[in-house]
Amino acid sequence: MEREEVQAVIFDWAGTTVDYGCFAPVHAFVETFRRRGIEITAEEAREPMGLAKIDHIQSILGMRRIKDVWNAAFGNEPNEKDAQALYRDFEATIFKVLKYHAKPIPGVVELVSQLRKQGIKIGSTTGYTREMIAVVAEEAEKWAYKPDSIVTSVEVPSGRPAPWMCLQTAINLQVYPLSKMVKVGDTVSDIEEGISAGMWTVGVLKGGSEIGLSEQEITNADPYQLQAKMRRAENRFLMAGADFVIDEIGDLLEIIDRINHRLIERKDSFIG
Repeated sequence: MEREEVQAVIFDWAGTTVDYGCFAPVHAFVETFRRRGIEITAEEAREPMGLAKIDHIQSILGMRRIKDVWNAAFGNEPNEKDAQALYRDFEATIFKVLKYHAKPIPGVVELVSQLRKQGIKIGSTTGYTREMIAVVAEEAEKWAYKPDSIVTSVEVPSGRPAPWMCLQTAINLQVYPLSKMVKVGDTVSDIEEGISAGMWTVGVLKGGSEIGLSEQEITNADPYQLQAKMRRAENRFLMAGADFVIDEIGDLLEIIDRINHRLIERKDSFIG
Protein backbone atom coordinates (compact mmCIF):
# COMPACT_ATOMS: atom_id res chain seq x y z
CA MET A 1 0.00 0.00 0.00
CA GLU A 2 1.38 3.40 -1.01
CA ARG A 3 2.46 5.65 1.86
CA GLU A 4 0.39 8.75 2.58
CA GLU A 5 3.56 10.80 2.91
CA VAL A 6 5.76 13.13 0.88
CA GLN A 7 7.35 11.24 -1.99
CA ALA A 8 9.58 13.93 -3.54
CA VAL A 9 11.01 17.39 -2.90
CA ILE A 10 11.87 19.75 -5.76
CA PHE A 11 14.54 22.31 -4.93
CA ASP A 12 15.59 25.44 -6.76
CA TRP A 13 19.33 25.86 -7.25
CA ALA A 14 20.96 29.30 -6.73
CA GLY A 15 19.91 30.73 -3.38
CA THR A 16 18.21 27.53 -2.23
CA THR A 17 20.71 24.67 -2.42
CA VAL A 18 23.87 26.41 -3.72
CA ASP A 19 25.28 29.95 -4.01
CA TYR A 20 24.44 31.41 -0.59
CA GLY A 21 22.72 34.74 -1.15
CA CYS A 22 22.18 34.00 -4.87
CA PHE A 23 25.03 36.23 -6.06
CA ALA A 24 26.17 34.69 -9.37
CA PRO A 25 23.17 35.87 -11.43
CA VAL A 26 23.01 39.24 -9.64
CA HIS A 27 26.63 40.05 -10.43
CA ALA A 28 26.17 38.90 -14.04
CA PHE A 29 23.03 41.00 -14.60
CA VAL A 30 24.58 44.12 -13.07
CA GLU A 31 27.77 43.71 -15.12
CA THR A 32 25.86 43.00 -18.34
CA PHE A 33 23.89 46.23 -18.10
CA ARG A 34 26.92 48.22 -16.95
CA ARG A 35 28.72 47.32 -20.16
CA ARG A 36 25.93 49.15 -22.02
CA GLY A 37 26.37 52.16 -19.77
CA ILE A 38 23.24 51.35 -17.80
CA GLU A 39 23.64 51.12 -14.02
CA ILE A 40 21.12 48.83 -12.32
CA THR A 41 20.99 48.15 -8.60
CA ALA A 42 21.32 44.73 -7.00
CA GLU A 43 17.71 45.11 -5.85
CA GLU A 44 16.55 45.69 -9.44
CA ALA A 45 18.60 42.71 -10.59
CA ARG A 46 17.02 40.53 -7.90
CA GLU A 47 13.39 41.57 -8.36
CA PRO A 48 12.57 39.05 -11.16
CA MET A 49 14.84 36.34 -9.72
CA GLY A 50 13.74 32.79 -10.43
CA LEU A 51 12.55 33.45 -13.97
CA ALA A 52 14.20 32.04 -17.07
CA LYS A 53 17.18 34.31 -17.74
CA ILE A 54 15.84 35.85 -20.98
CA ASP A 55 12.54 36.53 -19.18
CA HIS A 56 14.54 38.02 -16.32
CA ILE A 57 16.29 40.45 -18.66
CA GLN A 58 13.00 41.42 -20.30
CA SER A 59 11.52 42.04 -16.87
CA ILE A 60 14.40 44.37 -15.94
CA LEU A 61 14.01 46.21 -19.24
CA GLY A 62 10.31 46.61 -18.47
CA MET A 63 10.99 48.53 -15.24
CA ARG A 64 9.99 52.19 -15.57
CA ARG A 65 13.30 53.57 -14.27
CA ILE A 66 15.33 51.33 -16.55
CA LYS A 67 13.21 52.31 -19.56
CA ASP A 68 13.80 56.00 -18.79
CA VAL A 69 17.56 55.55 -18.34
CA TRP A 70 17.78 53.49 -21.54
CA ASN A 71 15.78 56.09 -23.46
CA ALA A 72 18.06 58.86 -22.20
CA ALA A 73 21.14 56.88 -23.26
CA PHE A 74 20.00 55.57 -26.65
CA GLY A 75 17.05 57.73 -27.72
CA ASN A 76 14.51 54.92 -27.58
CA GLU A 77 13.02 52.43 -25.14
CA PRO A 78 14.59 48.94 -25.10
CA ASN A 79 13.12 46.39 -27.51
CA GLU A 80 13.31 42.64 -28.14
CA LYS A 81 16.53 43.00 -30.14
CA ASP A 82 18.12 44.76 -27.17
CA ALA A 83 16.92 42.01 -24.83
CA GLN A 84 18.45 39.29 -27.00
CA ALA A 85 21.75 41.17 -27.25
CA LEU A 86 21.85 41.62 -23.48
CA TYR A 87 21.09 37.95 -22.98
CA ARG A 88 24.05 36.94 -25.16
CA ASP A 89 26.28 39.21 -23.08
CA PHE A 90 24.80 37.80 -19.88
CA GLU A 91 25.60 34.25 -20.96
CA ALA A 92 29.21 35.14 -21.66
CA THR A 93 29.48 36.86 -18.29
CA ILE A 94 27.85 34.26 -16.07
CA PHE A 95 29.82 31.34 -17.49
CA LYS A 96 32.94 33.01 -16.07
CA VAL A 97 31.61 32.92 -12.51
CA LEU A 98 29.24 29.94 -12.19
CA LYS A 99 31.79 27.43 -10.90
CA TYR A 100 32.72 29.80 -8.09
CA HIS A 101 29.12 29.98 -6.87
CA ALA A 102 28.24 26.28 -6.76
CA LYS A 103 29.09 25.36 -3.18
CA PRO A 104 26.08 23.88 -1.38
CA ILE A 105 24.47 26.09 1.24
CA PRO A 106 25.20 24.85 4.79
CA GLY A 107 22.76 22.13 5.79
CA VAL A 108 21.81 21.08 2.25
CA VAL A 109 23.92 17.92 1.99
CA GLU A 110 22.80 16.72 5.42
CA LEU A 111 19.17 17.55 4.63
CA VAL A 112 19.19 15.62 1.37
CA SER A 113 20.78 12.64 3.12
CA GLN A 114 18.00 12.64 5.72
CA LEU A 115 15.28 13.00 3.08
CA ARG A 116 16.65 10.05 1.14
CA LYS A 117 16.66 7.96 4.31
CA GLN A 118 12.91 8.62 4.40
CA GLY A 119 12.59 7.35 0.84
CA ILE A 120 12.05 10.85 -0.57
CA LYS A 121 13.30 11.57 -4.09
CA ILE A 122 15.18 14.79 -4.88
CA GLY A 123 14.26 16.88 -7.92
CA SER A 124 15.41 20.33 -9.01
CA THR A 125 14.29 23.11 -11.32
CA THR A 126 16.20 26.20 -12.44
CA GLY A 127 16.05 29.38 -14.47
CA TYR A 128 19.55 28.55 -15.73
CA THR A 129 19.96 26.89 -19.12
CA ARG A 130 21.14 23.28 -19.36
CA GLU A 131 24.66 24.46 -20.21
CA MET A 132 24.74 26.79 -17.21
CA ILE A 133 23.39 24.31 -14.69
CA ALA A 134 25.77 21.65 -15.98
CA VAL A 135 28.66 23.78 -14.71
CA VAL A 136 26.97 24.32 -11.34
CA ALA A 137 25.91 20.68 -10.95
CA GLU A 138 29.38 19.38 -11.72
CA GLU A 139 30.90 21.59 -9.04
CA ALA A 140 28.12 20.89 -6.52
CA GLU A 141 28.63 17.15 -6.93
CA LYS A 142 32.20 17.60 -5.73
CA TRP A 143 30.65 18.81 -2.47
CA ALA A 144 28.31 15.76 -2.40
CA TYR A 145 25.12 17.42 -3.64
CA LYS A 146 23.50 15.65 -6.59
CA PRO A 147 19.71 15.68 -7.13
CA ASP A 148 17.96 12.80 -8.89
CA SER A 149 16.56 15.10 -11.59
CA ILE A 150 17.41 18.49 -13.11
CA VAL A 151 14.93 20.33 -15.32
CA THR A 152 15.72 23.71 -16.87
CA SER A 153 13.38 26.42 -18.12
CA VAL A 154 14.51 26.03 -21.74
CA GLU A 155 13.47 22.36 -21.83
CA VAL A 156 9.77 23.01 -21.22
CA PRO A 157 7.15 25.26 -22.89
CA SER A 158 7.87 28.11 -20.45
CA GLY A 159 9.65 28.71 -17.17
CA ARG A 160 8.34 29.99 -13.86
CA PRO A 161 5.67 30.77 -12.77
CA ALA A 162 4.30 28.10 -15.14
CA PRO A 163 4.20 24.55 -13.70
CA TRP A 164 5.99 22.75 -16.55
CA MET A 165 9.39 22.25 -14.89
CA CYS A 166 7.71 20.78 -11.80
CA LEU A 167 5.48 18.56 -13.92
CA GLN A 168 8.44 17.30 -15.94
CA THR A 169 10.24 16.58 -12.68
CA ALA A 170 7.27 14.51 -11.50
CA ILE A 171 7.53 12.50 -14.71
CA ASN A 172 11.29 12.09 -14.34
CA LEU A 173 10.93 10.89 -10.75
CA GLN A 174 7.76 8.93 -11.50
CA VAL A 175 5.91 10.42 -8.56
CA TYR A 176 2.20 11.16 -8.26
CA PRO A 177 -0.17 12.51 -7.08
CA LEU A 178 1.40 15.96 -7.07
CA SER A 179 -0.02 16.56 -3.58
CA LYS A 180 2.79 14.31 -2.35
CA MET A 181 5.46 16.61 -3.76
CA VAL A 182 6.98 19.73 -2.18
CA LYS A 183 8.49 22.68 -4.09
CA VAL A 184 11.17 24.58 -2.17
CA GLY A 185 12.71 27.86 -3.31
CA ASP A 186 14.01 31.29 -2.34
CA THR A 187 11.94 33.46 -4.70
CA VAL A 188 8.28 34.33 -5.18
CA SER A 189 8.40 32.78 -8.65
CA ASP A 190 9.47 29.47 -7.04
CA ILE A 191 6.35 29.58 -4.90
CA GLU A 192 4.16 30.46 -7.87
CA GLU A 193 5.68 27.58 -9.83
CA GLY A 194 4.85 25.09 -7.09
CA ILE A 195 1.32 26.42 -6.65
CA SER A 196 0.73 26.22 -10.40
CA ALA A 197 1.77 22.55 -10.26
CA GLY A 198 -0.53 21.75 -7.33
CA MET A 199 2.34 21.01 -4.95
CA TRP A 200 3.09 22.03 -1.38
CA THR A 201 5.31 25.14 -1.38
CA VAL A 202 8.04 26.26 1.01
CA GLY A 203 9.94 29.55 0.90
CA VAL A 204 13.50 29.76 2.29
CA LEU A 205 14.85 32.95 3.84
CA LYS A 206 18.54 32.74 4.84
CA GLY A 207 20.79 32.06 1.87
CA GLY A 208 18.12 33.16 -0.59
CA SER A 209 17.61 36.03 -2.99
CA GLU A 210 14.70 37.56 -1.08
CA ILE A 211 17.13 38.30 1.78
CA GLY A 212 20.11 38.78 -0.55
CA LEU A 213 22.82 38.64 2.12
CA SER A 214 26.00 36.58 2.31
CA GLU A 215 26.74 34.32 5.28
CA GLN A 216 29.14 36.91 6.69
CA GLU A 217 26.62 39.73 6.23
CA ILE A 218 23.98 37.73 8.09
CA THR A 219 26.44 36.92 10.89
CA ASN A 220 27.43 40.58 11.23
CA ALA A 221 23.94 42.05 10.77
CA ASP A 222 22.12 43.90 13.52
CA PRO A 223 19.75 41.20 14.85
CA TYR A 224 16.73 43.50 14.90
CA GLN A 225 17.32 44.75 11.36
CA LEU A 226 17.90 41.19 10.15
CA GLN A 227 14.67 39.98 11.75
CA ALA A 228 12.77 42.86 10.17
CA LYS A 229 14.23 42.01 6.76
CA MET A 230 13.38 38.34 7.19
CA ARG A 231 9.80 39.07 8.24
CA ARG A 232 9.28 41.30 5.19
CA ALA A 233 10.54 38.50 2.95
CA GLU A 234 8.37 36.00 4.82
CA ASN A 235 5.32 38.18 4.17
CA ARG A 236 6.11 38.31 0.45
CA PHE A 237 6.20 34.51 0.35
CA LEU A 238 2.97 34.18 2.31
CA MET A 239 1.23 36.79 0.17
CA ALA A 240 2.29 34.75 -2.87
CA GLY A 241 0.54 31.73 -1.35
CA ALA A 242 3.41 29.76 0.23
CA ASP A 243 2.23 26.97 2.53
CA PHE A 244 5.27 27.38 4.77
CA VAL A 245 8.27 29.70 5.18
CA ILE A 246 11.47 28.52 6.88
CA ASP A 247 14.40 30.53 8.20
CA GLU A 248 16.99 28.18 6.70
CA ILE A 249 17.10 25.07 4.56
CA GLY A 250 17.73 22.62 7.41
CA ASP A 251 14.33 23.52 8.88
CA LEU A 252 12.64 21.66 6.02
CA LEU A 253 12.68 18.32 7.87
CA GLU A 254 10.19 19.61 10.43
CA ILE A 255 7.99 20.93 7.61
CA ILE A 256 8.03 17.53 5.89
CA ASP A 257 6.80 15.98 9.15
CA ARG A 258 3.97 18.53 9.32
CA ILE A 259 2.98 17.89 5.70
CA ASN A 260 3.01 14.14 6.28
CA HIS A 261 0.69 14.62 9.24
CA ARG A 262 -1.69 16.66 7.11
CA LEU A 263 -1.64 14.08 4.31
CA ILE A 264 -2.53 11.32 6.77
CA GLU A 265 -5.27 13.48 8.32
CA ARG A 266 -6.63 14.26 4.87
CA LYS A 267 -6.81 10.58 3.98
CA ASP A 268 -8.44 9.66 7.29
CA SER A 269 -10.99 12.44 6.83
CA PHE A 270 -11.76 11.26 3.30
CA ILE A 271 -12.20 7.66 4.45
CA GLY A 272 -14.32 8.75 7.38
